[in-house]
Amino acid sequence: MGHFKPIRFIIDIYKAKKPTDKSSMDFVWLKQEILKVNTAFYERVYKHPWMSKVFRKVPQEHITAQQTDFILGALGGPKIYCGRWPTDAHPHIFVDQEMWDLRGRFLKEALDEVKFPPDLALKWIRIDEGFKRAIMKNSLADCQKRFFSDEIIYEPNTATKKAA
Repeated sequence: MGHFKPIRFIIDIYKAKKPTDKSSMDFVWLKQEILKVNTAFYERVYKHPWMSKVFRKVPQEHITAQQTDFILGALGGPKIYCGRWPTDAHPHIFVDQEMWDLRGRFLKEALDEVKFPPDLALKWIRIDEGFKRAIMKNSLADCQKRFFSDEIIYEPNTATKKAA
């Protein structure tokens, strides 16, 4: 994170048009705030008895940093994310409506906890919802391995006794 030179970029949180100087933010500040949200979000995920199973092979620090870079670019900052696009990153993970709703609740709680700027929080939530169709699955049969040795990740919620 320390390898970036201090630069300024502009985010317009009200219009999809060319931003104005009034809405400019320092990307270093924005990245720090996004990191706080993602840290709070993944703390919830990794402490949850069901959700944590989905991420059992992913180091929390790695996914937190990766998602910080992703959302920074999605919110108008520098495009420094170099991971897979959500549609390519999740075909092997069974995410149903229950799991989608839980992660959405965790995100909203994290945004509130950090006191993330409301307009940017709304934009973040809209971006997140835009990936719902690509990530959610109707059945386990909808999951596909990304590569030959990949495994399908399916964790039924034992608390609700629901299974795919």
